[in-house]
Amino acid sequence: MNGYGFLRKPRWIVLTIVVLSLVVLMINLGFWQLRRLHERQHTNAAITSAQASVEGPLASVLPPATALDATAAYEWRAVTATGTYDVARQVLVRNRSQDSLPGFHVVTPLDLGDGHALLVNRGFLPLAQENAPPLPASGTVTVVGRLRPTQTRGALGPRDPTEGTLAAVARVDIARIQQQTPQQLEPMYIELTGQEPAVSGGVPTAIPLPELDDGPHLAYAVQWFLFSALAVLGLMALARKTARTPGGERSRDQRRSRSAGKGLPDANFERSPTGTDANTAPMSDATPAGASSPDR
Repeated sequence: MNGYGFLRKPRWIVLTIVVLSLVVLMINLGFWQLRRLHERQHTNAAITSAQASVEGPLASVLPPATALDATAAYEWRAVTATGTYDVARQVLVRNRSQDSLPGFHVVTPLDLGDGHALLVNRGFLPLAQENAPPLPASGTVTVVGRLRPTQTRGALGPRDPTEGTLAAVARVDIARIQQQTPQQLEPMYIELTGQEPAVSGGVPTAIPLPELDDGPHLAYAVQWFLFSALAVLGLMALARKTARTPGGERSRDQRRSRSAGKGLPDANFERSPTGTDANTAPMSDATPAGASSPDR
């Protein structure tokens, strides 16, 4: 273990903390993808079950006076309703896309004739037709659609103004649209799948069901777990290589210690061109004892 003493150095401590922090983050991202996978599987099962049920009148499927936050059990159920479209209260839902095209969803209240109205998402409208959304059928119509719950703002979603009459909204927020609708809105809206009389022209385009597969979530989860394992193995491999490499921190310290212990010359030690030590004073030119001076 002495060979890995360099791991106590500040730069290695910082590197280890950074790598472990990334590992924790990637593991959490992996579990988040698994949670999304389970949510998608639950949604797929709910859609499959709801589509297998027989469509029925709105009042028989969705109990009267159901609260906005108590509608989960009725989502995706097919219902029918009869009334007249209230085009004056129609709104566009911004930032929607379908078949890779940007656009809007067209939401029109259906006046049920009893003081209540049902919001009907009539489908997708391409961005180019924003200023001229097609009008719905006039007169009494019978619609068929899938029940959907009110939409609420997420943590980072756009906000709609809390006051005034809006021609375009960020989401199908039934409580917000209720502020500009005289009828009492039903606690769920529908995605239109058919109506009598039939819609002509094909616009707005009906909203398709979500794809009933698991999506990429499992593959993403496996990738995040692999990345976290590779990060740990990479840190271990780097530490092992540093400990075993001659130029590594441990080997450099050991070479210095061996050099000092064996009494090897200092790196600053120099020799003169004649082979004598550069630091040794030159011998004196004095006359040997007992010899007479030639000047005497």
